[in-house]
Amino acid sequence: MEESQISFFPDLIEYQAETLGDQTYIMFDQEHISFAEYNRATCSFANGLLDHGAKPGDGIAILMENCPEFLYTFYGVPRAGLYSVPINVALFGDGLRFILENSDVKYLVIDDTLYSKISDLGKPVETIRQIFVRRTTDAPLPDNTLDIKELLSASPEKPDHTIKEGDMSQLLYTSGTTGLPKGVVGRQQPHVALWWKMGAATMFQPDDVLYTCLPLFHANALMLTAGFAMAGGRPFGLDTRFTASGFWDRIRYYKVTTFNGLGAMIPILMKQPEKESDRNNLVRIVNSAACPANLWEAFEQRFDVKIWEGYGAVDGGGLVITNHGDAPVGSVGKPAPEVEWRLVDDNENDVPQGEYGELITKNKNQPTSTVEYYKNPEASSKKVKGGWIRTGDLFFADKEGFLYFVDRKTDSMRRRGENISSWEVENLVEKYKDVAECAAFGVPSELSEDEVMIWVRPKTGLTLDLEDLMRHCADVMPHFMVPRYVDVVEDIPRTKTLRVQKTAMKKQGVTDHTWDREAELPNLELKRK
Repeated sequence: MEESQISFFPDLIEYQAETLGDQTYIMFDQEHISFAEYNRATCSFANGLLDHGAKPGDGIAILMENCPEFLYTFYGVPRAGLYSVPINVALFGDGLRFILENSDVKYLVIDDTLYSKISDLGKPVETIRQIFVRRTTDAPLPDNTLDIKELLSASPEKPDHTIKEGDMSQLLYTSGTTGLPKGVVGRQQPHVALWWKMGAATMFQPDDVLYTCLPLFHANALMLTAGFAMAGGRPFGLDTRFTASGFWDRIRYYKVTTFNGLGAMIPILMKQPEKESDRNNLVRIVNSAACPANLWEAFEQRFDVKIWEGYGAVDGGGLVITNHGDAPVGSVGKPAPEVEWRLVDDNENDVPQGEYGELITKNKNQPTSTVEYYKNPEASSKKVKGGWIRTGDLFFADKEGFLYFVDRKTDSMRRRGENISSWEVENLVEKYKDVAECAAFGVPSELSEDEVMIWVRPKTGLTLDLEDLMRHCADVMPHFMVPRYVDVVEDIPRTKTLRVQKTAMKKQGVTDHTWDREAELPNLELKRK
């Protein structure tokens, strides 16, 4: 295959297999999988499903921890005209059932250790015809299931299927922060894979090694690491989960030169005890999302790395904004020249420079840009109006037009007529010497707006002086941002992508055990009016 013949992503997999052959693509601890082996495995998965009665247009759900088989499925089944649905392994019960039923999948691949989530549903999901199990233990296969090896043993030859523009290749479900999760439809688009390859050539050096320990059921690991490693013809290390204490050991183990880091990873890693080996790594670039500005340069200095900041979303219509060191610290940079953008308030009026507003965008080269939510035309039409795609995220712009991410619009608060970023509150609270981590959210106020509430976890072995913490907040925050309510906790629950799980926190709200600043410290001087 010639490079000019690359159109869809399966073409790219085939091209890299022919070009790079036995060179390593995936490193999964001691297991190494070459580009050629990966190409054959994706073909086997697609052919295996066809052998079991699958037809083009059918879907398969993936409920597995990080493993090569996850990637064989996701990037393999489109070769037979099927679509895949990665599912968050933390889901269970009604949340899991909703995605399985809403997505219309007819097949499921699942880890044996997660199978109880299916049996616990009670009534089976009627659309699912066959379940394939990845065995990680010696436990016998559940009744009416097949070993995933049934798929791997199928023909490794290219499936007899012609991929067409517009074929659905995947559904990636959003987190459902404002309602039920929505499936973002991914369809086959010609020449996108070649664009990926060209983009990877500008991002990576010939000796780069990528890495991810983020979950493959989210786009960051699935596309920005595994996908771009394929596009760039580079190897990447894959681990099952993020562990702060052993993170840099794994980086050294795989000889990693670049990795993607969610913003939450930066403060977590910075809170680890300093070691003489901190700078003993090969990493050049950390591709970050939402890195706290106050830790940016300190992180670079401590670990001898360079941070590139970026922004994107699976339902962003392809929008990507990057700061490759050509924008101020804390900024995600500027959109590409072909992207028109505005920051607007709730009434879609442009906000003044420096004020928070929702980012909306329009691509000059794609006047009919759309975001498609599966079986949800109402949500699709709300997402895109007049060609403008609503990101649902708050930003502000400086006088040079550089953008700064503030928060999810649904995760911001409004108090005393002012918009407050929970992300900003958290970062300022975490600057207090005895705080290990913080989560901020709004609770109802008597004034029909929000009161700022925080959960704080103290550093190991320390007891928080909440009055002193509030004095710290008053010194570093505007008066309207200073938290009123505080709960001191032993742990702040996070998802596998390190996002704080705030739904239960908001539901619990203020309790009899909550510390109230207005009751306990009524005379606190709020200096920054």
